[in-house]
Amino acid sequence: MLVLTEKFSHISDKNKPCASRRLPERAGNAAFVAKVLGDIARAKGMTQVARDAGLSRESLYKALSGERSPDFDTILKVMGALRLKLHAEAAEG
Repeated sequence: MLVLTEKFSHISDKNKPCASRRLPERAGNAAFVAKVLGDIARAKGMTQVARDAGLSRESLYKALSGERSPDFDTILKVMGALRLKLHAEAAEG
């Protein structure tokens, strides 16, 4: 389950709040996770996120479009640039 909580509300814009989204049904899909990170990155500013991640703006747009599954290394760089942590826990059942 992918959960974005109030901690991230400071990087959402007025039209696309990122806070408190629960996305269990598609969180196992890497392209979907990339799309969610892309929404957050666009709210923060893709140019700055690309710079902080050490990626070109064009490659960042492609990686976070939701049309492909980016490398895990790219996901980690973007999460670092967005100041997000990866948290894993055992699945229920």
